[in-house]
Amino acid sequence: MNVPLLDLVAQYRDIKDEILPALQELIESQQFIMGTAVGQLETEVARLSDAAHGIGCASGTDALLLPLKALALQPGDEVVTTAFTFFATAGAIHNAGGRPVFVDIEPDTFNIAPAAVEAALTPRTRALLPVHLFGQLAPIERLLAVATPRGLPVIEDACQAIGARRRIDGAWRAAGGLGWAGAFSFFPSKNLGAWGDGGMIVANDAVLAERLRRLRLHGGAKQYHHDEIGTNSRLDTLQALVLLRKLPHLADWSARRRAHAAYYTAALGDLPAVRPPVIDPANEHIFHQYTLRVERRDELSAHLKANGIGHAVYYPVPLHLQPCFADLGYRPGALPETERAAREVVSLPVYPELTTPQLDRVVDAIRAFYR
Repeated sequence: MNVPLLDLVAQYRDIKDEILPALQELIESQQFIMGTAVGQLETEVARLSDAAHGIGCASGTDALLLPLKALALQPGDEVVTTAFTFFATAGAIHNAGGRPVFVDIEPDTFNIAPAAVEAALTPRTRALLPVHLFGQLAPIERLLAVATPRGLPVIEDACQAIGARRRIDGAWRAAGGLGWAGAFSFFPSKNLGAWGDGGMIVANDAVLAERLRRLRLHGGAKQYHHDEIGTNSRLDTLQALVLLRKLPHLADWSARRRAHAAYYTAALGDLPAVRPPVIDPANEHIFHQYTLRVERRDELSAHLKANGIGHAVYYPVPLHLQPCFADLGYRPGALPETERAAREVVSLPVYPELTTPQLDRVVDAIRAFYR
């Protein structure tokens, strides 16, 4: 039995009867650009994120880029972020005119280390851009404690963490709504994935939200009138409609992912060569990825591939060691925990539609390798 890393066809079969009639109505209306579903989705995602405003855009990358552009970064302005994440996080900083400053991670959760953030601040620091990696929040309250007294905005990269929560001062708080702005991705492989690309920014400040709406429409709130230079980054009505139909399932899908994660952890936790993911006690994890630390990672990867077990390595080359950032001056050894994680991690299938026999197949393959 082969087990894919992700099976979007299985999800489609479960929900197609909810989505296809709505899409047919949209096709017949021909209202593909900024239709009513976009505003409805913005409202719902803002509510999910404990934010006042939602601003749909074309991708998760743009959801990071537009708030950074709103900062009007100048050459030499620095944005502190993690080196252990997808490229879009740092690419958006560069494309907005800033300089990424990479810091190390906490070894247990793979999330950015607040102490490393504070140590990296300089007079040129303009913002912090933490990532809620693999589906659990970074210690955002500690980052805000560093940023707020210094007047530094915090932009949350929540592209892997929609619906994830963290208990702060006794209350559950949602990913995205805690910082100056929060970014979500609706790439098809995400926990809430579109049938194409899409993204969303959430914010609590009405002035910022209005500016972001202008920036996604060539810098103008009124057609043919442009207050500044923006870009074309609209969320398609078709994608918004798909996401609206999927959104009521998100909590159940996340619960199933947590159940699968618990199954793996119970079945693999006794292997000395395998370290299951660590959940911060303050977090409710949504397990966008179930990521192990393992010994002999590359050999295990070859074994899983040979046995038809889908898996992935996120991220084998940390951002600070990417060739395109060589001019920043980082060298191997600069961020030891990040580099160690890059050598050790492997992610297993955790999508909601997995069956118990499929989970057992994955577990048996890993146990056989380390036997």
